[in-house]
Amino acid sequence: MLGRMMDFPLTLTHLFERAERLFPGRPIVSRKADRSLARATVKDFGVRTRRLMSALEGLGVQPGTRVATLAWNHAQHLEVYFAVPLMGAIVHTLNLRLHPNEIAYIADHAEDSVVVVDASLVPLLEKFIDKVPWIRHVVVIADGTTEVKGGYLDYEKLLEGAEPRAELPQLDERAAAMLCYTSGTTGNPKGVLYTHRSTCLHAMAVCLRDSLGLASMDTAMPVVPMFHAAAWGIPYAAIATGAKLVFPGPHLDPASIVELMEGEEVTLAAGVPTIWLGILDLLDRDRKAEKAHDLSRVRTMVIGGAAAPPAMIDGFKTRHGLEVTHAWGMTEMNPLGTVARLKPDMVGQAWDTELPVRATQGFPVMFVEHRLMDESGKALPWDGKTMGELEVRGPWVASSYFADEGKDRFTETGWFKTGDVVTIDPEGYVTITDRAKDVVKSGGEWISSVALENALMSHPAVLEAAVFAAAHPKWDERPVAAIVQRPGSDVSEEELAGHIKDQFASYWLPDAYVFMDQIPRTSTGKFLKTRLRELYGDILLVTSQPPPAVKAK
Repeated sequence: MLGRMMDFPLTLTHLFERAERLFPGRPIVSRKADRSLARATVKDFGVRTRRLMSALEGLGVQPGTRVATLAWNHAQHLEVYFAVPLMGAIVHTLNLRLHPNEIAYIADHAEDSVVVVDASLVPLLEKFIDKVPWIRHVVVIADGTTEVKGGYLDYEKLLEGAEPRAELPQLDERAAAMLCYTSGTTGNPKGVLYTHRSTCLHAMAVCLRDSLGLASMDTAMPVVPMFHAAAWGIPYAAIATGAKLVFPGPHLDPASIVELMEGEEVTLAAGVPTIWLGILDLLDRDRKAEKAHDLSRVRTMVIGGAAAPPAMIDGFKTRHGLEVTHAWGMTEMNPLGTVARLKPDMVGQAWDTELPVRATQGFPVMFVEHRLMDESGKALPWDGKTMGELEVRGPWVASSYFADEGKDRFTETGWFKTGDVVTIDPEGYVTITDRAKDVVKSGGEWISSVALENALMSHPAVLEAAVFAAAHPKWDERPVAAIVQRPGSDVSEEELAGHIKDQFASYWLPDAYVFMDQIPRTSTGKFLKTRLRELYGDILLVTSQPPPAVKAK
Protein backbone atom coordinates (compact mmCIF):
# COMPACT_ATOMS: atom_id res chain seq x y z
CA MET A 1 0.00 0.00 0.00
CA LEU A 2 1.20 3.49 -0.80
CA GLY A 3 1.97 5.75 2.13
CA ARG A 4 -0.39 8.53 3.09
CA MET A 5 -0.58 11.43 5.53
CA MET A 6 -1.82 11.27 9.11
CA ASP A 7 -5.48 11.98 9.74
CA PHE A 8 -4.62 14.66 12.30
CA PRO A 9 -7.66 16.23 14.02
CA LEU A 10 -8.03 19.99 13.61
CA THR A 11 -9.35 20.95 17.04
CA LEU A 12 -8.91 23.87 19.43
CA THR A 13 -7.19 21.40 21.75
CA HIS A 14 -4.11 21.63 19.54
CA LEU A 15 -4.07 25.44 19.60
CA PHE A 16 -4.49 25.47 23.38
CA GLU A 17 -1.84 22.86 24.19
CA ARG A 18 0.56 24.39 21.67
CA ALA A 19 0.31 27.73 23.49
CA GLU A 20 0.82 26.12 26.90
CA ARG A 21 3.96 24.30 25.77
CA LEU A 22 5.58 26.85 23.48
CA PHE A 23 4.47 30.30 24.71
CA PRO A 24 3.75 30.11 28.48
CA GLY A 25 5.31 33.49 29.24
CA ARG A 26 3.50 35.54 26.59
CA PRO A 27 1.38 38.37 28.06
CA ILE A 28 -2.39 38.81 28.09
CA VAL A 29 -3.43 42.33 29.11
CA SER A 30 -7.00 43.41 29.90
CA ARG A 31 -8.36 46.85 30.70
CA LYS A 32 -10.86 46.50 33.52
CA ALA A 33 -14.04 48.46 34.12
CA ASP A 34 -12.19 50.79 36.55
CA ARG A 35 -9.64 51.45 33.76
CA SER A 36 -6.83 49.60 35.57
CA LEU A 37 -4.86 46.97 33.63
CA ALA A 38 -4.88 43.30 34.59
CA ARG A 39 -1.81 41.37 33.44
CA ALA A 40 -1.49 37.62 33.05
CA THR A 41 0.50 35.11 31.02
CA VAL A 42 -0.47 32.25 28.74
CA LYS A 43 0.56 29.92 31.56
CA ASP A 44 -1.95 31.63 33.88
CA PHE A 45 -4.55 31.44 31.13
CA GLY A 46 -3.94 27.71 30.68
CA VAL A 47 -4.34 26.87 34.38
CA ARG A 48 -7.45 29.03 34.74
CA THR A 49 -9.01 27.58 31.59
CA ARG A 50 -8.48 24.06 32.92
CA ARG A 51 -10.06 25.10 36.24
CA LEU A 52 -13.02 26.56 34.38
CA MET A 53 -13.52 23.28 32.53
CA SER A 54 -13.80 21.42 35.85
CA ALA A 55 -16.12 24.08 37.29
CA LEU A 56 -18.44 23.99 34.29
CA GLU A 57 -18.51 20.22 34.37
CA GLY A 58 -19.70 20.51 37.97
CA LEU A 59 -22.55 22.71 36.70
CA GLY A 60 -23.68 19.96 34.36
CA VAL A 61 -22.07 21.24 31.16
CA GLN A 62 -21.69 18.33 28.75
CA PRO A 63 -20.79 17.89 25.07
CA GLY A 64 -23.27 19.91 23.03
CA THR A 65 -24.35 22.15 25.94
CA ARG A 66 -24.62 25.82 24.96
CA VAL A 67 -22.78 28.14 27.34
CA ALA A 68 -23.53 31.80 26.63
CA THR A 69 -21.32 34.81 27.28
CA LEU A 70 -22.51 38.37 27.86
CA ALA A 71 -19.21 40.13 28.24
CA TRP A 72 -16.71 42.65 26.92
CA ASN A 73 -13.24 41.79 25.59
CA HIS A 74 -11.03 40.57 28.43
CA ALA A 75 -8.99 37.60 29.64
CA GLN A 76 -11.91 35.86 31.37
CA HIS A 77 -13.88 35.94 28.13
CA LEU A 78 -10.88 34.33 26.44
CA GLU A 79 -10.91 31.58 29.06
CA VAL A 80 -14.54 30.80 28.22
CA TYR A 81 -13.65 30.92 24.49
CA PHE A 82 -11.43 27.88 25.07
CA ALA A 83 -12.77 26.06 28.13
CA VAL A 84 -16.23 25.45 26.70
CA PRO A 85 -15.28 24.01 23.28
CA LEU A 86 -12.39 22.02 24.81
CA MET A 87 -15.08 20.14 26.76
CA GLY A 88 -17.02 19.41 23.60
CA ALA A 89 -19.62 22.02 24.54
CA ILE A 90 -20.49 25.13 22.49
CA VAL A 91 -19.67 28.70 23.48
CA HIS A 92 -22.39 31.13 22.39
CA THR A 93 -21.52 34.83 22.37
CA LEU A 94 -24.49 37.11 23.05
CA ASN A 95 -24.44 40.57 21.51
CA LEU A 96 -24.81 42.98 24.43
CA ARG A 97 -25.74 45.88 22.14
CA LEU A 98 -28.98 44.29 21.03
CA HIS A 99 -32.37 45.07 22.57
CA PRO A 100 -33.18 42.73 25.50
CA ASN A 101 -36.02 41.21 23.51
CA GLU A 102 -33.64 40.34 20.69
CA ILE A 103 -31.12 38.82 23.10
CA ALA A 104 -33.93 36.82 24.68
CA TYR A 105 -34.94 35.47 21.27
CA ILE A 106 -31.37 34.44 20.48
CA ALA A 107 -30.65 32.84 23.88
CA ASP A 108 -33.95 30.97 23.76
CA HIS A 109 -33.42 29.86 20.16
CA ALA A 110 -29.94 28.56 21.08
CA GLU A 111 -31.28 26.90 24.25
CA ASP A 112 -28.46 28.37 26.38
CA SER A 113 -28.24 26.64 29.77
CA VAL A 114 -25.39 28.60 31.40
CA VAL A 115 -24.62 32.31 31.07
CA VAL A 116 -21.26 33.86 31.95
CA VAL A 117 -21.85 37.59 32.40
CA ASP A 118 -19.87 40.70 33.37
CA ALA A 119 -21.09 42.23 36.64
CA SER A 120 -21.77 45.53 34.86
CA LEU A 121 -24.07 43.69 32.43
CA VAL A 122 -26.18 41.84 35.03
CA PRO A 123 -28.90 44.55 34.81
CA LEU A 124 -29.12 43.83 31.07
CA LEU A 125 -29.29 40.08 31.71
CA GLU A 126 -32.13 40.56 34.17
CA LYS A 127 -34.21 42.29 31.51
CA PHE A 128 -34.50 39.09 29.51
CA ILE A 129 -33.50 36.08 31.64
CA ASP A 130 -37.12 35.27 32.59
CA LYS A 131 -37.86 34.77 28.88
CA VAL A 132 -35.20 32.05 28.51
CA PRO A 133 -36.39 28.93 30.37
CA TRP A 134 -33.28 26.93 29.49
CA ILE A 135 -30.91 28.96 31.70
CA ARG A 136 -29.96 26.97 34.82
CA HIS A 137 -26.87 28.85 36.05
CA VAL A 138 -25.60 32.43 35.91
CA VAL A 139 -21.87 32.94 36.49
CA VAL A 140 -20.85 36.55 37.19
CA ILE A 141 -17.41 37.99 36.40
CA ALA A 142 -17.09 40.49 39.26
CA ASP A 143 -15.43 43.85 38.59
CA GLY A 144 -14.42 44.64 42.18
CA THR A 145 -17.11 47.27 42.59
CA THR A 146 -20.28 45.17 42.49
CA GLU A 147 -21.27 42.28 44.75
CA VAL A 148 -22.45 39.09 43.12
CA LYS A 149 -26.16 38.66 43.88
CA GLY A 150 -27.53 35.68 45.76
CA GLY A 151 -28.45 32.88 43.40
CA TYR A 152 -25.69 33.83 41.00
CA LEU A 153 -22.24 32.21 40.99
CA ASP A 154 -19.02 34.18 41.38
CA TYR A 155 -16.63 33.40 38.51
CA GLU A 156 -13.45 33.72 40.57
CA LYS A 157 -14.78 31.69 43.49
CA LEU A 158 -15.93 29.04 41.06
CA LEU A 159 -12.39 28.76 39.68
CA GLU A 160 -10.81 28.77 43.15
CA GLY A 161 -12.83 25.73 44.16
CA ALA A 162 -12.03 23.71 41.04
CA GLU A 163 -9.02 21.56 40.23
CA PRO A 164 -7.37 22.17 36.85
CA ARG A 165 -8.48 19.50 34.45
CA ALA A 166 -5.43 17.41 33.55
CA GLU A 167 -6.65 15.37 30.58
CA LEU A 168 -8.55 16.91 27.70
CA PRO A 169 -11.13 14.83 25.83
CA GLN A 170 -10.59 13.61 22.28
CA LEU A 171 -12.83 15.71 20.07
CA ASP A 172 -14.29 15.35 16.60
CA GLU A 173 -12.93 18.15 14.43
CA ARG A 174 -16.37 18.56 12.86
CA ALA A 175 -18.04 19.07 16.23
CA ALA A 176 -19.42 22.55 16.93
CA ALA A 177 -17.15 24.86 18.95
CA MET A 178 -18.88 28.26 18.80
CA LEU A 179 -22.32 29.61 17.96
CA CYS A 180 -22.63 33.14 16.56
CA TYR A 181 -25.79 34.87 15.40
CA THR A 182 -26.15 37.31 12.52
CA SER A 183 -27.17 40.87 13.30
CA GLY A 184 -30.71 40.26 12.11
CA THR A 185 -31.20 43.58 10.29
CA THR A 186 -33.87 41.83 8.21
CA GLY A 187 -35.91 39.14 9.94
CA ASN A 188 -34.83 37.24 13.02
CA PRO A 189 -31.11 36.67 13.66
CA LYS A 190 -29.81 33.33 12.42
CA GLY A 191 -27.27 31.13 14.16
CA VAL A 192 -24.01 30.01 12.58
CA LEU A 193 -22.13 27.08 14.11
CA TYR A 194 -18.33 27.26 13.85
CA THR A 195 -16.74 23.82 14.04
CA HIS A 196 -13.34 23.02 15.54
CA ARG A 197 -12.09 22.32 12.02
CA SER A 198 -13.37 25.57 10.52
CA THR A 199 -12.07 27.62 13.46
CA CYS A 200 -8.59 26.07 13.28
CA LEU A 201 -8.35 26.54 9.51
CA HIS A 202 -9.59 30.11 9.89
CA ALA A 203 -7.00 30.81 12.61
CA MET A 204 -4.28 29.53 10.29
CA ALA A 205 -5.59 31.77 7.50
CA VAL A 206 -5.42 34.80 9.82
CA CYS A 207 -1.70 34.08 10.22
CA LEU A 208 -0.90 33.95 6.48
CA ARG A 209 1.28 36.82 5.34
CA ASP A 210 -1.09 37.70 2.49
CA SER A 211 -3.93 37.72 5.05
CA LEU A 212 -3.47 39.51 8.40
CA GLY A 213 -0.04 37.97 8.99
CA LEU A 214 -0.52 37.53 12.75
CA ALA A 215 2.67 36.10 14.28
CA SER A 216 4.41 35.50 17.62
CA MET A 217 6.19 38.87 17.38
CA ASP A 218 2.88 40.72 17.23
CA THR A 219 0.90 42.48 19.92
CA ALA A 220 -2.70 42.09 18.82
CA MET A 221 -5.61 44.18 20.06
CA PRO A 222 -9.07 43.06 18.92
CA VAL A 223 -11.22 46.17 19.27
CA VAL A 224 -13.91 44.29 17.37
CA PRO A 225 -16.06 42.76 20.11
CA MET A 226 -15.60 39.14 21.13
CA PHE A 227 -19.40 38.85 20.81
CA HIS A 228 -19.12 39.61 17.08
CA ALA A 229 -17.97 36.71 14.86
CA ALA A 230 -15.30 35.46 17.30
CA ALA A 231 -13.57 38.86 17.22
CA TRP A 232 -12.66 37.95 13.64
CA GLY A 233 -10.71 34.92 14.87
CA ILE A 234 -7.92 37.03 16.33
CA PRO A 235 -8.08 35.57 19.88
CA TYR A 236 -7.72 32.02 18.55
CA ALA A 237 -4.93 32.96 16.14
CA ALA A 238 -3.06 34.93 18.81
CA ILE A 239 -3.12 32.02 21.26
CA ALA A 240 -1.98 29.62 18.53
CA THR A 241 0.99 31.82 17.53
CA GLY A 242 1.99 33.20 20.92
CA ALA A 243 1.19 36.79 19.99
CA LYS A 244 0.68 39.15 22.93
CA LEU A 245 -3.01 39.90 23.43
CA VAL A 246 -4.39 43.25 24.56
CA PHE A 247 -8.08 43.55 25.40
CA PRO A 248 -9.75 47.00 25.70
CA GLY A 249 -12.58 45.89 27.99
CA PRO A 250 -15.61 48.20 27.94
CA HIS A 251 -13.57 51.33 27.09
CA LEU A 252 -13.94 51.77 23.35
CA ASP A 253 -13.75 55.55 23.05
CA PRO A 254 -10.98 56.80 20.71
CA ALA A 255 -8.82 58.26 23.50
CA SER A 256 -8.83 55.01 25.49
CA ILE A 257 -8.01 52.89 22.44
CA VAL A 258 -5.15 55.15 21.33
CA GLU A 259 -3.77 55.24 24.88
CA LEU A 260 -3.79 51.43 25.05
CA MET A 261 -2.25 51.03 21.59
CA GLU A 262 0.51 53.42 22.57
CA GLY A 263 1.16 52.08 26.07
CA GLU A 264 1.15 48.38 25.14
CA GLU A 265 3.00 48.90 21.84
CA VAL A 266 0.26 47.29 19.78
CA THR A 267 1.34 46.13 16.32
CA LEU A 268 -2.04 44.97 14.97
CA ALA A 269 -5.47 46.27 15.93
CA ALA A 270 -8.82 45.42 14.37
CA GLY A 271 -12.24 47.06 14.35
CA VAL A 272 -15.11 48.43 12.29
CA PRO A 273 -14.85 51.70 10.29
CA THR A 274 -16.88 53.77 12.77
CA ILE A 275 -14.28 53.05 15.47
CA TRP A 276 -11.41 54.13 13.22
CA LEU A 277 -13.23 57.22 11.96
CA GLY A 278 -13.33 58.42 15.57
CA ILE A 279 -9.65 57.56 16.09
CA LEU A 280 -8.62 59.40 12.92
CA ASP A 281 -10.59 62.45 14.03
CA LEU A 282 -8.85 62.34 17.44
CA LEU A 283 -5.39 62.01 15.87
CA ASP A 284 -6.13 64.90 13.50
CA ARG A 285 -7.30 67.16 16.33
CA ASP A 286 -4.36 66.23 18.57
CA ARG A 287 -1.97 66.83 15.71
CA LYS A 288 -3.32 70.36 15.29
CA ALA A 289 -2.95 70.87 19.03
CA GLU A 290 0.65 69.58 18.76
CA LYS A 291 -0.16 66.63 21.03
CA ALA A 292 1.95 63.71 19.88
CA HIS A 293 1.13 60.00 19.99
CA ASP A 294 3.77 57.33 19.53
CA LEU A 295 2.11 54.66 17.39
CA SER A 296 5.33 53.72 15.63
CA ARG A 297 4.97 50.04 16.56
CA VAL A 298 1.64 49.72 14.75
CA ARG A 299 2.27 47.80 11.53
CA THR A 300 -1.37 47.74 10.47
CA MET A 301 -4.94 48.47 11.50
CA VAL A 302 -7.41 45.93 10.16
CA ILE A 303 -10.72 47.46 9.17
CA GLY A 304 -13.75 45.35 8.28
CA GLY A 305 -17.41 44.89 9.06
CA ALA A 306 -18.32 47.59 6.52
CA ALA A 307 -16.58 49.38 3.68
CA ALA A 308 -13.81 51.71 4.84
CA PRO A 309 -13.88 55.13 3.12
CA PRO A 310 -10.79 55.76 0.95
CA ALA A 311 -10.50 59.20 2.59
CA MET A 312 -9.98 57.48 5.95
CA ILE A 313 -7.36 55.08 4.57
CA ASP A 314 -5.64 58.06 2.96
CA GLY A 315 -5.85 60.16 6.12
CA PHE A 316 -4.16 57.53 8.29
CA LYS A 317 -1.38 57.04 5.74
CA THR A 318 -0.62 60.57 4.61
CA ARG A 319 -1.17 62.43 7.88
CA HIS A 320 -0.06 59.85 10.44
CA GLY A 321 2.02 57.25 8.61
CA LEU A 322 -0.35 54.42 9.63
CA GLU A 323 -1.30 51.58 7.31
CA VAL A 324 -4.83 50.25 7.00
CA THR A 325 -5.51 46.67 5.94
CA HIS A 326 -8.98 46.56 4.43
CA ALA A 327 -10.75 43.21 4.87
CA TRP A 328 -14.20 41.75 4.31
CA GLY A 329 -16.07 38.83 5.79
CA MET A 330 -19.33 37.72 7.36
CA THR A 331 -20.58 35.89 10.42
CA GLU A 332 -21.30 33.01 8.04
CA MET A 333 -17.58 32.87 7.17
CA ASN A 334 -15.95 32.54 10.60
CA PRO A 335 -15.70 35.49 9.36
CA LEU A 336 -12.67 36.27 7.11
CA GLY A 337 -13.22 36.24 3.33
CA THR A 338 -11.03 38.74 1.47
CA VAL A 339 -8.09 41.03 2.27
CA ALA A 340 -6.88 44.02 0.25
CA ARG A 341 -3.24 43.07 -0.22
CA LEU A 342 -1.17 44.44 -3.08
CA LYS A 343 0.07 41.98 -5.67
CA PRO A 344 3.80 42.12 -6.49
CA ASP A 345 3.43 44.18 -9.68
CA MET A 346 1.43 46.79 -7.75
CA VAL A 347 4.14 47.49 -5.17
CA GLY A 348 6.16 50.68 -5.55
CA GLN A 349 3.50 52.65 -7.38
CA ALA A 350 2.51 56.17 -6.48
CA TRP A 351 0.13 56.41 -3.51
CA ASP A 352 -2.65 57.77 -5.72
CA THR A 353 -2.43 54.55 -7.74
CA GLU A 354 -2.09 52.29 -4.69
CA LEU A 355 -4.96 53.81 -2.69
CA PRO A 356 -7.82 52.62 -4.96
CA VAL A 357 -6.52 49.04 -4.62
CA ARG A 358 -6.22 49.27 -0.82
CA ALA A 359 -9.74 50.69 -0.69
CA THR A 360 -11.24 47.59 -2.32
CA GLN A 361 -12.25 44.64 -0.16
CA GLY A 362 -9.37 42.73 -1.73
CA PHE A 363 -9.15 39.23 -3.15
CA PRO A 364 -10.04 35.99 -1.33
CA VAL A 365 -7.70 34.45 1.20
CA MET A 366 -6.48 30.95 0.43
CA PHE A 367 -9.24 28.29 0.29
CA VAL A 368 -12.05 30.83 -0.16
CA GLU A 369 -13.57 30.98 -3.64
CA HIS A 370 -15.83 33.74 -4.97
CA ARG A 371 -18.02 34.45 -7.96
CA LEU A 372 -20.33 37.19 -9.27
CA MET A 373 -23.94 36.29 -10.08
CA ASP A 374 -27.06 38.02 -11.34
CA GLU A 375 -30.58 37.58 -9.96
CA SER A 376 -31.29 34.66 -12.30
CA GLY A 377 -28.19 32.73 -11.22
CA LYS A 378 -26.09 33.62 -14.26
CA ALA A 379 -22.36 34.26 -13.83
CA LEU A 380 -21.29 37.87 -14.50
CA PRO A 381 -17.96 39.11 -15.87
CA TRP A 382 -15.02 40.22 -13.74
CA ASP A 383 -14.65 43.61 -15.41
CA GLY A 384 -14.68 45.89 -12.38
CA LYS A 385 -17.90 47.52 -13.60
CA THR A 386 -20.69 44.96 -13.66
CA MET A 387 -22.57 44.77 -10.37
CA GLY A 388 -24.01 41.53 -9.04
CA GLU A 389 -24.33 39.46 -5.89
CA LEU A 390 -21.19 37.99 -4.36
CA GLU A 391 -21.28 34.25 -3.68
CA VAL A 392 -18.58 32.37 -1.75
CA ARG A 393 -17.59 28.89 -0.65
CA GLY A 394 -14.76 27.37 1.37
CA PRO A 395 -13.87 25.22 4.41
CA TRP A 396 -14.90 27.89 6.92
CA VAL A 397 -18.04 29.04 5.10
CA ALA A 398 -21.36 27.89 6.56
CA SER A 399 -23.29 25.26 4.60
CA SER A 400 -26.51 25.94 6.55
CA TYR A 401 -27.81 27.93 9.50
CA PHE A 402 -28.42 26.58 12.99
CA ALA A 403 -31.80 24.81 13.08
CA ASP A 404 -31.61 24.67 9.26
CA GLU A 405 -33.14 28.10 8.70
CA GLY A 406 -32.61 30.36 5.68
CA LYS A 407 -32.16 27.59 3.11
CA ASP A 408 -32.60 30.06 0.25
CA ARG A 409 -29.16 31.56 1.05
CA PHE A 410 -27.38 28.36 0.04
CA THR A 411 -27.23 27.01 -3.52
CA GLU A 412 -27.49 23.36 -4.49
CA THR A 413 -23.89 23.46 -5.72
CA GLY A 414 -22.52 24.58 -2.35
CA TRP A 415 -22.26 28.37 -2.70
CA PHE A 416 -23.38 30.87 -0.05
CA LYS A 417 -25.27 33.93 -1.27
CA THR A 418 -23.76 36.81 0.71
CA GLY A 419 -26.36 39.48 -0.07
CA ASP A 420 -23.53 41.89 -0.93
CA VAL A 421 -23.76 43.72 -4.23
CA VAL A 422 -20.23 44.01 -5.61
CA THR A 423 -18.00 44.31 -8.63
CA ILE A 424 -14.99 42.04 -9.23
CA ASP A 425 -12.13 43.31 -11.37
CA PRO A 426 -9.97 41.15 -13.69
CA GLU A 427 -7.41 40.67 -10.88
CA GLY A 428 -10.11 39.22 -8.58
CA TYR A 429 -10.39 42.27 -6.29
CA VAL A 430 -13.86 42.72 -4.81
CA THR A 431 -15.44 46.15 -4.35
CA ILE A 432 -18.64 46.26 -2.32
CA THR A 433 -21.12 48.69 -3.81
CA ASP A 434 -23.97 47.90 -1.41
CA ARG A 435 -25.87 45.36 0.58
CA ALA A 436 -28.69 43.95 -1.55
CA LYS A 437 -31.20 45.39 0.92
CA ASP A 438 -29.55 48.84 0.83
CA VAL A 439 -28.86 49.39 -2.87
CA VAL A 440 -30.78 52.33 -4.32
CA LYS A 441 -32.84 51.28 -7.36
CA SER A 442 -33.78 54.45 -9.20
CA GLY A 443 -35.78 54.13 -12.40
CA GLY A 444 -34.46 50.61 -12.87
CA GLU A 445 -30.81 51.66 -12.41
CA TRP A 446 -28.67 50.61 -9.43
CA ILE A 447 -26.92 53.36 -7.50
CA SER A 448 -24.14 52.44 -5.08
CA SER A 449 -24.68 54.03 -1.68
CA VAL A 450 -21.13 53.02 -0.65
CA ALA A 451 -19.52 54.89 -3.53
CA LEU A 452 -21.52 58.04 -2.68
CA GLU A 453 -20.64 57.72 1.01
CA ASN A 454 -16.93 57.41 0.23
CA ALA A 455 -17.05 60.52 -1.96
CA LEU A 456 -18.94 62.54 0.65
CA MET A 457 -16.56 61.50 3.44
CA SER A 458 -13.65 62.83 1.41
CA HIS A 459 -14.93 66.34 2.16
CA PRO A 460 -12.89 67.78 5.07
CA ALA A 461 -16.02 68.91 6.93
CA VAL A 462 -17.72 65.49 6.86
CA LEU A 463 -17.10 63.03 9.68
CA GLU A 464 -19.65 60.41 8.62
CA ALA A 465 -22.04 59.90 5.69
CA ALA A 466 -24.70 57.28 5.10
CA VAL A 467 -26.69 57.17 1.86
CA PHE A 468 -30.07 55.46 1.85
CA ALA A 469 -33.04 54.99 -0.47
CA ALA A 470 -36.04 57.29 -0.10
CA ALA A 471 -39.36 56.80 -1.88
CA HIS A 472 -39.91 58.92 -5.00
CA PRO A 473 -43.19 59.45 -6.93
CA LYS A 474 -41.55 59.11 -10.36
CA TRP A 475 -38.32 57.12 -9.97
CA ASP A 476 -39.52 54.72 -7.23
CA GLU A 477 -36.37 55.38 -5.16
CA ARG A 478 -33.82 58.17 -4.97
CA PRO A 479 -30.66 58.53 -2.83
CA VAL A 480 -30.67 60.73 0.27
CA ALA A 481 -27.51 61.38 2.29
CA ALA A 482 -27.34 61.56 6.09
CA ILE A 483 -24.38 63.71 7.17
CA VAL A 484 -22.48 64.15 10.44
CA GLN A 485 -20.19 67.17 10.37
CA ARG A 486 -16.80 67.28 12.05
CA PRO A 487 -16.78 69.25 15.33
CA GLY A 488 -16.30 72.93 14.56
CA SER A 489 -17.06 72.49 10.85
CA ASP A 490 -20.00 73.64 8.79
CA VAL A 491 -20.90 72.62 5.27
CA SER A 492 -23.95 73.32 3.14
CA GLU A 493 -25.97 71.01 0.94
CA GLU A 494 -24.79 72.95 -2.10
CA GLU A 495 -21.12 72.52 -1.14
CA LEU A 496 -21.53 68.78 -0.76
CA ALA A 497 -23.32 68.46 -4.08
CA GLY A 498 -20.56 70.46 -5.75
CA HIS A 499 -17.88 68.33 -4.10
CA ILE A 500 -19.10 65.09 -5.65
CA LYS A 501 -20.87 66.16 -8.87
CA ASP A 502 -17.89 65.51 -11.15
CA GLN A 503 -17.42 61.96 -9.82
CA PHE A 504 -20.81 60.53 -10.77
CA ALA A 505 -23.51 60.62 -13.39
CA SER A 506 -26.07 63.27 -12.51
CA TYR A 507 -28.79 60.73 -11.70
CA TRP A 508 -26.57 59.27 -8.95
CA LEU A 509 -26.42 62.50 -6.95
CA PRO A 510 -28.50 62.63 -3.74
CA ASP A 511 -31.80 64.44 -3.95
CA ALA A 512 -31.57 65.62 -0.35
CA TYR A 513 -29.24 65.87 2.63
CA VAL A 514 -30.14 65.21 6.26
CA PHE A 515 -27.73 66.71 8.80
CA MET A 516 -27.55 64.69 12.02
CA ASP A 517 -25.63 64.64 15.29
CA GLN A 518 -25.17 60.87 15.01
CA ILE A 519 -26.12 58.29 12.40
CA PRO A 520 -28.06 55.33 13.84
CA ARG A 521 -25.92 52.19 14.12
CA THR A 522 -26.46 48.47 14.27
CA SER A 523 -25.29 46.46 17.27
CA THR A 524 -21.96 45.86 15.50
CA GLY A 525 -21.31 49.52 14.66
CA LYS A 526 -22.54 49.58 11.06
CA PHE A 527 -24.83 52.35 9.81
CA LEU A 528 -28.46 51.33 10.38
CA LYS A 529 -30.09 52.32 7.11
CA THR A 530 -33.38 50.67 7.98
CA ARG A 531 -33.75 53.26 10.74
CA LEU A 532 -32.82 56.08 8.36
CA ARG A 533 -35.48 54.88 5.96
CA GLU A 534 -38.00 54.77 8.81
CA LEU A 535 -37.18 58.36 9.77
CA TYR A 536 -36.72 59.95 6.34
CA GLY A 537 -37.94 57.43 3.76
CA ASP A 538 -40.83 59.72 2.76
CA ILE A 539 -38.84 62.95 2.73
CA LEU A 540 -39.03 63.29 -1.08
CA LEU A 541 -42.79 62.74 -1.17
CA VAL A 542 -43.49 65.99 0.67
CA THR A 543 -42.79 68.10 -2.39
CA SER A 544 -41.71 67.58 -5.95
CA GLN A 545 -38.72 69.80 -5.26
CA PRO A 546 -35.75 68.54 -3.21
CA PRO A 547 -36.42 69.49 0.42
CA PRO A 548 -34.11 71.73 2.40
CA ALA A 549 -31.44 70.26 4.64
CA VAL A 550 -32.86 68.82 7.86
CA LYS A 551 -31.27 69.18 11.27
CA ALA A 552 -31.95 66.01 13.26
CA LYS A 553 -31.26 65.99 16.97
